[in-house]
Amino acid sequence: MRKIVPDPPYPLEPPQMLHDTLVQTTEYVICALSVARQSVQLKPTSPSSIVMRAVIHEMEAVHTLVESALMQLQMHAQLPAEPRTLH
Repeated sequence: MRKIVPDPPYPLEPPQMLHDTLVQTTEYVICALSVARQSVQLKPTSPSSIVMRAVIHEMEAVHTLVESALMQLQMHAQLPAEPRTLH
């Protein structure tokens, strides 16, 4: 007997989904940093440039954390799988 409905596509494994999310987050952070830096360059003496510099500082910290998470995820993926027991 033939199947009428095909099997759904295999979803990505959770670590791969997390990796993709972190990569996309890194791209957004880099874009935000570029916009903030451009804003400071256009009007360096503007009162808002002080706020933009604070935003740049915070976004650089976020970028560092996301890159660290990516490295940890990649290192974890390279480790051999530990045998698991059921008890």
